[in-house]
Amino acid sequence: MILVTGGTGMVGSHLMYHLLLKFDTVRAIHQKTSDLDAVKNVFRFYTSDYENIFNRIDWVEADLFNIPALESAFQGVCEVYHCAALVSLDPADYQKMRDVNIDGTANIVNICISSSIKKLCFVSSIATIEKKIGVQLNDESENWNSSTQKSGYAITKYGAELEVWRATQEGIDVVIVNPGVILGSGFWKKGTGKIFSQVYKGLYFYTEGVNGFVGVRDVVQIMINLMQSEIKNERFILISENKSFKDVIFQIADSFNKKRPGFRVTPFLSQVAWRYDVVKSKFTGKSPLLNRETAKTILSKEYYNSQKIKSALNYDFESIDKTIKSTCDDFLK
Repeated sequence: MILVTGGTGMVGSHLMYHLLLKFDTVRAIHQKTSDLDAVKNVFRFYTSDYENIFNRIDWVEADLFNIPALESAFQGVCEVYHCAALVSLDPADYQKMRDVNIDGTANIVNICISSSIKKLCFVSSIATIEKKIGVQLNDESENWNSSTQKSGYAITKYGAELEVWRATQEGIDVVIVNPGVILGSGFWKKGTGKIFSQVYKGLYFYTEGVNGFVGVRDVVQIMINLMQSEIKNERFILISENKSFKDVIFQIADSFNKKRPGFRVTPFLSQVAWRYDVVKSKFTGKSPLLNRETAKTILSKEYYNSQKIKSALNYDFESIDKTIKSTCDDFLK
C-alpha cells in the first residue's frame, strides 16, 4: 500500500491521480475540514472517468499530530509520499510552519521508522537551496548557511529535510525533491493558482523578478519515477525553466486573450506597497497580500540548475509555455 500525506493539496491531488493509473488503490490522510471534492475536481481535468478513479482512494481521517490515527493509517503501508506542508511568506505564520513542517514531518519520519517503511519521498522546496556566491546557477551541491538571511518558510522546510535525513540513519531509503514555483490546474483561489485567477480577472502590474518554474505534472511524475528507481538518499532540484514573473504573467494573459499588465513594480514601489498593505491589514483584520518577504521574492532574481535530475532519470521537462497553455485551458473549463 502507498500512503500520501497532503493529498488534498495541488501536488498531492495530481500525484494521486498518476499513482492510481499504476495501482489499484492509494491511501491518503486528510483532516476533518479537508475539501475532498477539490481532489475530484483535479481528476476531472484528466478524464471523464474521474468518479471511478477517485473512489479508489482509501481516505483516512488524521492529521500530522494525531499519532494513534497516523499509526492506523500506516498499517500495511510500504511507501510514503509526504506532501503535507504549510506554505506562507507571512512572518506571523512562522510558528505554525515550525509545527506543521518540522514537527509534523518528525512524526511522519518516526512512524516510517517504527513501521519499517521501504521508501519515503519528501516534497521540499528550492527555498532550501543555498545560493552560490559568484555562480549564476544554483544547484544541490552547496551546504545550508545559517548565517545568511532566510525566510521563515525556508527555515522550516530545511528543518523538515533534516528530519527526513534522520530516517536514512535508521535504514529508511529516502528521496527529496526541491521544486521551483509549481504551476498547474486546480486550487484557483490559493497558491500559484491565484496567479491565473488574478490575470483572468485583470491584473495591472508585473515584476521582473526571476525564479525557477515547473509544471505539477512533471513534479509528480518525477516523484513516482524516483520511488520506483534504485535511487536513494539524494535530493533533486525540479525546475523546467528559469523565467521572469513578467514573462509568465504575460503568457497567461495571452492564453486568456486578456490585456497584458502595463505597470512595472520597481523595488521602491514594492517597499512602499508592502508597508501600506501591512498597515491596512491592522485596520481590516485581513492578512496583507504583501509583506517584506513576498515583496523581496517577486523582485529577486534566482536561477537554478536541474541537470542532476535530468541525468539521473534521463528526464525531459515540459516547457513552461506548454504548462501555462494547458493550465489556462483547464481554468476555462
